[in-house]
Amino acid sequence: MVSGRMRRVDEAVRQVLADALAAELKDPRVGFVTVTDVTTSPDLRSARVYVSVLGDAATRSASLDGLRHARGYLQGRIASELGLRRTPTLEFRYDETTDRAQRVEGLLREYGTDS
Repeated sequence: MVSGRMRRVDEAVRQVLADALAAELKDPRVGFVTVTDVTTSPDLRSARVYVSVLGDAATRSASLDGLRHARGYLQGRIASELGLRRTPTLEFRYDETTDRAQRVEGLLREYGTDS
């Protein structure tokens, strides 16, 4: 179970990353990216950052590559903004929630009942 402190840390990391991606990151590979969730390990050594990317698979791959390349900069932003004892190493992952929701919606439309 995640403690209240860890939830606050996760949300603070998510907010710093979202702000940095929106205003500061200039990598042309990073397209329209939204930070959907952050899960930080209890010892603050690592953080999984889940992102959604607007576009096709190639755009998604390029954006994830750009985020991985900017990891050091983004970790520095977290360190300067949050002042944590330890700054987590960031691991970026694509959040498939939107894809799954669209698939379910399509299946429901396809196999749904007619009124």
